[in-house]
Amino acid sequence: MKPRFISDIHLSENNSHLTNAFKRFLNESKESCSHLFILGDLFEAWIGDDDNNAYHQEIKELLIEFTINGPETFFIHGNRDFLIGQDFAKEVGISLLPDPYTVDINGLKVILSHGDFLCTDDLDYINFRGLVRSKDWQKDFLSKNLNERKLIASTMRNDSRQATSQKSLEITDVNLESVDSFLEEHNPNIFIHGHTHRPKIHHHDAIKRVVLGDWGSSGWYLSIIDNDLDLKEFKI
Repeated sequence: MKPRFISDIHLSENNSHLTNAFKRFLNESKESCSHLFILGDLFEAWIGDDDNNAYHQEIKELLIEFTINGPETFFIHGNRDFLIGQDFAKEVGISLLPDPYTVDINGLKVILSHGDFLCTDDLDYINFRGLVRSKDWQKDFLSKNLNERKLIASTMRNDSRQATSQKSLEITDVNLESVDSFLEEHNPNIFIHGHTHRPKIHHHDAIKRVVLGDWGSSGWYLSIIDNDLDLKEFKI
């Protein structure tokens, strides 16, 4: 297996440079990896699989072209696109995974996650996450028309930006005690996540924790080749 891992691309029609970078990454990765794992926040926002606008069609076409006779592709929900559903997944040829998810990669026990569930110092966010991930909230939200959902999503994003700007970096990062407790319970060889936008390979005794980077002026991906980890940054 020659997998690649990405997260936090935050695609939107307002950032064409990210769209172009994602297209180039898929084109290059189709021949360079056997599996692609997208660990959340592929999109800046997702209000339902029925929001079939022109931009979403463009991204769907890119993914379909990639997955047809290409690498097996998997997706874990992020805090921006937790409403991506089976309709979208089936259309573009990807598989939805629970968070966290354990997979065997070349004999190594690897756990994958978006990572936001470990930001336990940010109590407001953890409570919000529990609310919007509930079936009742999602059923109620998806029952509204698209215009209502767009307005609600826009308000939520603005509130989130304002709240985050007032919090310290320590609050918005993962809680290391929560990380250590999680790693002690599950004992992987490698733990890979995104969300915090702080790319780095950390060492927790014998366990490696890889934090993927977000895409902006540069992009990030992790590859595993012969059990060697390569966290790579590239210019966009």
